[in-house]
Amino acid sequence: MASSSPTAVVASPKVLQLLQRLHALSEAQERSFSQIFFYASRLVRFLMFGEIWSATADEHMKDKFVALEADKCRFIYLLARSLGVHNVVEAGTSFGVSTIYLALAVGQNVAQGKTSLRATTIAGKVIATEKEHLKAVRAREHWKEAGDEVEPWIELREGDLLETLKVEEGMPQEIDMLLLDIWTPLALPTLKIIQPRLKHGAIVITDNVGVAKILYKEFLEYIRCPENGFRTLTIPFPGGLEVSVYLPQE
Repeated sequence: MASSSPTAVVASPKVLQLLQRLHALSEAQERSFSQIFFYASRLVRFLMFGEIWSATADEHMKDKFVALEADKCRFIYLLARSLGVHNVVEAGTSFGVSTIYLALAVGQNVAQGKTSLRATTIAGKVIATEKEHLKAVRAREHWKEAGDEVEPWIELREGDLLETLKVEEGMPQEIDMLLLDIWTPLALPTLKIIQPRLKHGAIVITDNVGVAKILYKEFLEYIRCPENGFRTLTIPFPGGLEVSVYLPQE
């Protein structure tokens, strides 16, 4: 499902060049032997010992982008633009690459809303989350480099997202989109924290549900059960991308 369509994204040449550079760095890391070996060894340790994660794995990933692929980011950007998304929660920010796409979409949607409605009070933001301080620092550097198209629309909550996402101050009453790009054990607890705030028709996007299907077992059972309010399908991007719509009581 590969595509080379950077024109999908409305942004200045400066931001597009930044995104191209960051994606190239991320892809180089993902293609390296050491990273492929790491992923394979994690799967083996899960199958043999039931080990989902470890302190050693945390240390290995401290300097890794693990960014969403460019095509997935463009798809999410277009989805956010088409739905007029204003408030987004991103669970798992890392170096802030996908956050740039979300911030572009939110900023452009807010600007469009002010123009079409002749209003001045329309708001929007991306609530980003990151546990690792060094990654948070790098993410902020990238957003600053992107400039006013991106940086003003992001609120970064640093620390354990299962705690930071419970902080009421600054959290929108309704969330239009939730992006889950985190370690699999955190996906379901994060969804349950945000679910009471999801507006009717909100979108939940979850990465790598195909390649990590075993690890996502409880999450997928929950989100694919209609009684929990979601209608969902897997889009055949590499690794699998779950797109779920929150439609409670339908």
